[in-house]
Amino acid sequence: MKQQAKKGDLKWWQLSLIGIGCTIGTGFFLGSSIAIKKSGFSVLAAFLLAALGTYLVFQQLAKLTADHPAEGSFCSYAREAFGNWAGFSNGWVYWASEMLIIGSQLTAISLFTRHWFREIPLWVFASIYAVLGLIIIFTGRSSFEKTENILAVLKTSAIFMFIIIAILALSGVLSGKTPDVQFPDELHELFPFGFMGLWTGLIYTFFAYGGIEVMGLMAIHLKDPKESPKSGSLMLITLAVLYMISIGLALLLVPIDSFTEQNSPFITSLKQFNLHLVMDIFNGIFIIAGFSTLTASLFAVTTLMGTMAKNGDAPACLAKKQHKKVSWPALGLTVLVLSISIILSILLPKQLYEHMTTAASIMLLYNWVFILLSSKKLTKPKLKGNVQIFTALTLILFAVSGTLFEKNSRPGFFISLLFLATIAVVTLMMRKKWTHTGKEQP
Repeated sequence: MKQQAKKGDLKWWQLSLIGIGCTIGTGFFLGSSIAIKKSGFSVLAAFLLAALGTYLVFQQLAKLTADHPAEGSFCSYAREAFGNWAGFSNGWVYWASEMLIIGSQLTAISLFTRHWFREIPLWVFASIYAVLGLIIIFTGRSSFEKTENILAVLKTSAIFMFIIIAILALSGVLSGKTPDVQFPDELHELFPFGFMGLWTGLIYTFFAYGGIEVMGLMAIHLKDPKESPKSGSLMLITLAVLYMISIGLALLLVPIDSFTEQNSPFITSLKQFNLHLVMDIFNGIFIIAGFSTLTASLFAVTTLMGTMAKNGDAPACLAKKQHKKVSWPALGLTVLVLSISIILSILLPKQLYEHMTTAASIMLLYNWVFILLSSKKLTKPKLKGNVQIFTALTLILFAVSGTLFEKNSRPGFFISLLFLATIAVVTLMMRKKWTHTGKEQP
């Protein structure tokens, strides 16, 4: 039985700001370089398609929230639509994927910090950021909201700063002369790697919009849950515009082959102007962005684990709340697995861990698929709603299938299937138990 939500105190625009804070992270500031390498100028089309797909998914999640406000968000809706097995598997797929992604985020922001302190071991910074994130979660939802609001403003300001600097650079103000603008004059320059480039790059642009799950978990705290679609619309339109303008300007400043997977497109495009102070500022912004999405992920997995425990999908002790409505046992489990994830990120070969985190990111899209299917069953959409659901499913499947044709992301796809198979086996075992005890829902 899903947990019915109480009336909250969150305004719709505050949820939009939290969504921006949870979404803008290393997936955009760094991952967009990979998308550019795969797609060239057509990466702008990929960002637009990913924004459309994300918008359609969130609209369905918002409809579910408006009609059935419940703790556990997408997991509760999957359970109501398809039974215990769906809620159980959705929760653990999301939890496993987020814990892996958290480890990679910690490693990334620790590497950024070592830009200034090269002699200090990586694990020291990872531990410091992990403790800071856990302190914010420990102090309660209010602290989390305030932190994400402040970091959202900082990250958005950084993108605006890049846009202004890039316009000045293109105008010749920075260097005293107008640089060679890399403007595509012909169709083959817009799609330098053809249709396949757009296909294989789409998955990385979807990663830049990851974060709507946290908005779904927070939406039950809205004063009026029916305003959830409005908050998602504002958030995604804002992000899509900022993403496309900033990436478009970066593409105009330097040739496509100048971008590398190791550097942010912002750093790559401004490097020729020797703006050392600006580079240090952006390095700090990358740390802020990674820490913000890290904190959002910690909040999501800790909150969701408590709800899963209430539903019998996790040990009952994880549902106990002693301080600021935070479950200490759930927080303790997060700390334990977080420590393991940090150790893996440091000890495993870099390529293998990147494949694991790519798999985790793909698994988030599997959750999105369930959101769409749950909405179709519970909200009984008419023609327009069905078209939206079908379009979103097509875009997600298009993005996921593109990983099969790209050598760097292909292993991540198969690792994601391995994770799904493991969780499926455990789910089947649990389903036998539920059937035996009479707890399985029809």
